[in-house]
Amino acid sequence: MVALVTTSPTTGITKAAGANLYSERRDVVIAGGGPTGLMLAAELMQGGTEPVVLERLPEISEIPKGNGLVGQIVPVLDYRGLLDPIRAEATFAGPIPAFSFGPLRLDFSGLGATGGSPLHIAAIPQRRLERLLGERLAELGGSIRRGHELTALVAGEDGVMLEVRGPDGDYSLRAGYLVGCDGAHSIVRKQAGIGFPGITSPEISRIGRVFLPTAVIAPGGAAVEVPGAGRLTFPGVVRSPRGAYSIMPLAFMDKNAPPGLFIVFTSEEDPTATAAGDGPMTLDELHASFRRVLGAEVEMSDPQWLTRTVGNSRQAERYRAGRVLLAGDAAHIFGAGGSLNVGLLDAVNLGWKLAAQVAGRAPDGLLDSYHAERYLAGQRALLQTRAQKALGAADEGTAAIRELFGELLRYPEAVRHVGEAVQGSDVRYPMPGAALRLHRLAGYLAPDLRVEASDGRRTRIAELLRPARGVLLDLTPDAAVAGHAAGWADRITVLAARALGTPAVADALLIRPDGYVAWAAAPGAPGPTRGLEEALGAWFGAAGPAAPSCGA
Repeated sequence: MVALVTTSPTTGITKAAGANLYSERRDVVIAGGGPTGLMLAAELMQGGTEPVVLERLPEISEIPKGNGLVGQIVPVLDYRGLLDPIRAEATFAGPIPAFSFGPLRLDFSGLGATGGSPLHIAAIPQRRLERLLGERLAELGGSIRRGHELTALVAGEDGVMLEVRGPDGDYSLRAGYLVGCDGAHSIVRKQAGIGFPGITSPEISRIGRVFLPTAVIAPGGAAVEVPGAGRLTFPGVVRSPRGAYSIMPLAFMDKNAPPGLFIVFTSEEDPTATAAGDGPMTLDELHASFRRVLGAEVEMSDPQWLTRTVGNSRQAERYRAGRVLLAGDAAHIFGAGGSLNVGLLDAVNLGWKLAAQVAGRAPDGLLDSYHAERYLAGQRALLQTRAQKALGAADEGTAAIRELFGELLRYPEAVRHVGEAVQGSDVRYPMPGAALRLHRLAGYLAPDLRVEASDGRRTRIAELLRPARGVLLDLTPDAAVAGHAAGWADRITVLAARALGTPAVADALLIRPDGYVAWAAAPGAPGPTRGLEEALGAWFGAAGPAAPSCGA
């Protein structure tokens, strides 16, 4: 029997007929149903666009990948109403009093008078985070196609042709836009021809979840006593003359972890070791590496998970190539962690913009701002993670830099600066209105102000942003600003209110759906609406028919 073959004149994809094939058209397809893909799908649903999410795995992986969230994404999840369910599953969620920066310690305990800790974490296993994000997507009416793998794509000016392998056979899809959330080895990035330059570390990292039968958590809970090795502190990476290591009870990250189960990590230059992917790592290999780096024998048994990696630090040359976009690990990987924080923020930044583009209400340049903003954030993440990596080197010059850098971290301004870099809150997005003197909040995540509306209802910015709409918050005594946004009331929430608690940082704030301040009026400044209409047009398009201003 001769198979019938067809070749699309527009896409160049050749297909065999009669093999359980079908075609469908969708506005947005997301390749990858991990945390970033799920977050993006939920954001699109809130923006009025239902995406197709393709995930090659048939179910959420039980492989223990990430141990939690670190950074700006934690408050942003509160701005979507997701932090409370995450907090219920986490061992800790909120500002943290101390954190590691490579081999050094960031101590935020002395910053109470200047705003407290700048760094937030949520200690939750990735598989539980994925489950919660999947539930969120389902609540919004979305779904995920599990067991469906993108195998090929060809992008054109008016869409992207996709080939997919599903449980019931191969099929084709035509997408208006394709977003690659498919990890560091992204097929989307590769087939779109987007470069992924960066650095491959000469060190081999080994990670295991293993039982340490003789280890005992010391009083106070910040160290573990190991016979033959002494007291090993956690959290944080410890540098030895032979490499680096860390050790932590899994129960500190997963409330359901059995006692005695630890996360053990080593990193060492090991030219004789096989590269990642050349074969599964064994308990003996982890055991030997820990012995070399630590210089002591530690008994290990019953491994739950073992892996070996070569550290990579890379960033895609561009996050958008026409109808193809990248987010998460497909766009960036960092040798010292933090990729999940940055990836989920990619999703929140992209979702409302892509939904507006699909709906035909996006102003010129809105979708291009995704690359401009998130590439900048990726660069900053590369900077601070590479600095962490560099501080752990074993040579004498680095030891001197490490000592001096450690001295600087005794100063509140320095430790806050570094903490904000790890948080990602130091990134300021470029905003229109360069000819004006922009408010100091413009381009940064909006503070979670508490306000009282004119009807007496009390709320806060996090609650106002949960519908994923823009917000104009008018805090002037006579509501002098709200009326100027009447032409955008179909796209943003306009609320006249008064600030509660601390004095207002601005007389008015225009906040984008992702929580970032697009425009603000300084308290008491003359002409409180100057630049407002320019900002409204830049982010939400031209004004429509005027509608009365209203409460949230």
